[in-house]
Amino acid sequence: MLPKKRPPTHPGEMLLKEFLEPAGITQTQFSQHIGWTYARLNEIINGKRGVSADSALTLSEALGNTPQFWLNLQRNWELWHALQTHKEVKPLLLKAS
Repeated sequence: MLPKKRPPTHPGEMLLKEFLEPAGITQTQFSQHIGWTYARLNEIINGKRGVSADSALTLSEALGNTPQFWLNLQRNWELWHALQTHKEVKPLLLKAS
């Protein structure tokens, strides 16, 4: 369920606060370990880039969780932001055949 008053946690914030910082691993160390540029990792951590399916696979392998964990965080983030500006559409009434 999406929070109503605040945005869900961005996957980059989760990565930094729940995985890297508690383990004492810097962004530079982690980016080198997973074979990414520092810029790519930093953009995700700062919420300027989303987690793709490929990124989710890499993060899950490195951190011992699932790609679904990362993709669900990303989906919730995107959906919450879309809902902030979405204009509701009336349902299309389909005729029975």
